Amino acid sequence: MEKLHSDIEHVRILTSLLVQKGIKEVILSPGSRNAPLLVSIAREKRLKHHVIVDERSAAFFALGIAQQTDRPVALICTSGTALLNYSPAVAEAFYQGIPLIVISADRPTEWIDQDDSQTIRQQNALDNFVKGSFQLPTAITGEEDRWHANRLVNEAINLSLNNRKGPVHINIPLREPLYEFQQEFSPSQRVIKTLKDNPSLSPETSQGLREEFFLCPKVMIIAGFHAPDPILQQHIELLASLPNVIVLTESVTNLSAPLIIPTIDRVISTIQPEEANTYAPELLITFGGAVISRMIKAFIREHAPSAHWHIDKRQLPPDTYKSMTLHIPMDARTFFDQLQPAEIKANSLPSSYAHQWHQKEEKATSKHENYLKQIPWSDLKAFSMLIPSLPAGSRLQLGNSTPVRYAQLFNYTQVARTDANRGTSGIDGCMSTAVGAASVFDGITTLIVGDNSFLYDSNALWIKNINPSLRIIVIQNGGGGIFRFLAGPSALEEMEEYFETPHEVNIEQLAKNHPFNVYQATDESSLLAVLPDFYKPGQYPVILVIHTPGKINGEILKAYFQALKA
Repeated sequence: MEKLHSDIEHVRILTSLLVQKGIKEVILSPGSRNAPLLVSIAREKRLKHHVIVDERSAAFFALGIAQQTDRPVALICTSGTALLNYSPAVAEAFYQGIPLIVISADRPTEWIDQDDSQTIRQQNALDNFVKGSFQLPTAITGEEDRWHANRLVNEAINLSLNNRKGPVHINIPLREPLYEFQQEFSPSQRVIKTLKDNPSLSPETSQGLREEFFLCPKVMIIAGFHAPDPILQQHIELLASLPNVIVLTESVTNLSAPLIIPTIDRVISTIQPEEANTYAPELLITFGGAVISRMIKAFIREHAPSAHWHIDKRQLPPDTYKSMTLHIPMDARTFFDQLQPAEIKANSLPSSYAHQWHQKEEKATSKHENYLKQIPWSDLKAFSMLIPSLPAGSRLQLGNSTPVRYAQLFNYTQVARTDANRGTSGIDGCMSTAVGAASVFDGITTLIVGDNSFLYDSNALWIKNINPSLRIIVIQNGGGGIFRFLAGPSALEEMEEYFETPHEVNIEQLAKNHPFNVYQATDESSLLAVLPDFYKPGQYPVILVIHTPGKINGEILKAYFQALKA
């Protein structure tokens, strides 16, 4: 049988997606490093190709085709200065708004600047004149690399056609051997589409999406961090009432309703491996910022839905769950408003999907409550007392690492708004963020933060004119408590010194050096006693330091999840 395709997998991924994304013409310029690309394109009968030796001329030739057809044209060159010869035509395409897919073969990244033949700094070489630059992995060594390459090629081609069209650059490092080929094998690749209807859906598009929604028996909506939005709240609440829809949120999503599940990790923990397919969605809809729960990310990645709509105004949306099939470039409120949830409800499909999830939620809640009754003084016990004590109508700021994760285990609705620095999830500014948030809110703002995060950003304490309604709760557990329940660090003999990094700072004394009232609690009874005074109005902001036994916190949390799984 004739050998057709390169055995380099990311070359096959690229070739397949060029076909599937509707590219009709490819302009090839000869070379050695790009040989796998040349041969694969030449032997792909669904692509028309032209061979032009001079890359400068080749790029303008491609520009002419794309200009007249209003369709993207791909260009392929070898490594070295060949790529730079594309730049005049690429610049012209950029300013004309013409879609070109520039594909350059490159040497492996470790050989850049090592005086190897035809090796220059190709990555980002055309940045001033392209809508985006994309560097594929040097080799496909596992599923992560495979997903990465697929996502990058999808993103590049989509970007060239989104909004104002224009050129993009895909750089592909290739290792030798370059001239090995295999039997024809060009499997269908996952294609990520982008809606062109923006800022509103056309009647045809919205009707098509509604019909897909109507006919799906298992729809899951996952919402990441989001500012409060009453109109969006109404739409999601209506969708959550459908029998074929389950809505999963987190505290920082700021969406709550009786049929919404806000405690993702504790519910996911009760799902046994043999029943996972029952709870996996067929259609996944996501919106908002990053999701805290690692469990739901792992669950969806292991049980990929048939379709995944991601609502995101960014040009290059994240593919968090490795399953995105449709990018909807608008804000969530606009999308759900145009999707018309009321019409979906009137036509919804009979399904037991939501009921099954709510049964799991009931079981998880019962196990959660039973476990909390029996545990000793610890971080988890402290949170079980702190969360219900948050004043109605107040606002909550959560520090990263353990506080934001503990908060996800509790269902609370009395707080008007919950926020955390989850864009990058760092510990470096949560105190200052909370002080700033409190400065523009007349009611109580509570920050719950770990001791390391508190110390890291302690300069926030001497910001002038801190709102006296600010309340800071410091969980003093001896250092980076999160490392005691992460599987990797917790097993290392260096865990305490190099990860947890215990300290000897007297936080109460540090706090008293600033205009704060300071309280402390060391057990359940002292915490119960101090909470009423902690939230009393006063002339100064207040800090409460809660001492917990660091060495057992991780074990108690691990046992918590084991109890949910049992």
